[in-house]
Amino acid sequence: MSQQTTATATAPRPALLTRNKVGLVILGLLGLSDLTSLGFQTPDGEVGPPDAILYLDVALGVVTVIAVVVALVQRRRGAVRLAAGARVLSVLTAMPAFFAGVAPVVVALVAVVLVITVVGIILALSPGRGTTPVTD
Repeated sequence: MSQQTTATATAPRPALLTRNKVGLVILGLLGLSDLTSLGFQTPDGEVGPPDAILYLDVALGVVTVIAVVVALVQRRRGAVRLAAGARVLSVLTAMPAFFAGVAPVVVALVAVVLVITVVGIILALSPGRGTTPVTD
């Protein structure tokens, strides 16, 4: 009986482009800002997010930071998608600020974070340039 060994050569992961890295840094900074959510709990009698949302934001911040580090170090596209998904969920938890009757400054801050998040996600998920074969 002969044993056949097949070596499966795994292709090296493609390098992240500069725009991907910039997007990941933006997402990572937003994730770090989520880690401070518990420091801004809503006082009794005021309009603001419930404690459960603040805890969820902290958890999403942790997931984002870990995914960003893994994406940058190991160049895993799955980690990039995980970071983007965590940021989408985090922004969704902030959307009630537009409708809850909070101070205009808070609404403006949420709008700015929303735009920065969208920019970071677009940059992080943008694909690299594909090679097109020349058929002359």
